[in-house]
Amino acid sequence: MGKKILLNSKEIHIILHRLACQLIENHNNFENTVLIGIQPRGVYLAERLVSILKEDYNIPEVKLGQLDITFYRDDFRRRGEPLEANKTNINFIVEDKNVVFIDDVLFSGRSIRAALTAIQSFGRPSDIELLVLIDRRFSRHLPIQPDYRGRQVDVINEERVTVNWKEKEGKDAVYIINN
Repeated sequence: MGKKILLNSKEIHIILHRLACQLIENHNNFENTVLIGIQPRGVYLAERLVSILKEDYNIPEVKLGQLDITFYRDDFRRRGEPLEANKTNINFIVEDKNVVFIDDVLFSGRSIRAALTAIQSFGRPSDIELLVLIDRRFSRHLPIQPDYRGRQVDVINEERVTVNWKEKEGKDAVYIINN
């Protein structure tokens, strides 16, 4: 199994600040915008972006939620092992809000399709956007594209893209792994 680094910690830091600036350009003071991290790995990215928005760009309040899509996926019954759900934590209504879904890697689009279904339990958003750190082009099963992307990468089907977060794995890095 080969492992190649795609992004190091410094490059991820720069990308996160660029993504935060793009969010500010489109959502100004976030008065009518909520950020939703898709469990499990999109939550790390979402929390990091909220921290940057508040600390570095003085956005006073950004609503952040965590959405578990485990049982909304169309493939959840096709797995060999039992699934372990994560926690949904959305303590606000998304009715008529601009929702920004945040995930680490956009691959087939199935997770985002599941998130679109799951979010309906919290109201009907006026707009939904997608922010991802890594956009795996050419691997989509559904016609879903990100509005904000950190890096676009072309990998072959046998390769995986893995995002390591310092909060979970001890350091920030993105790898391409050959199986």
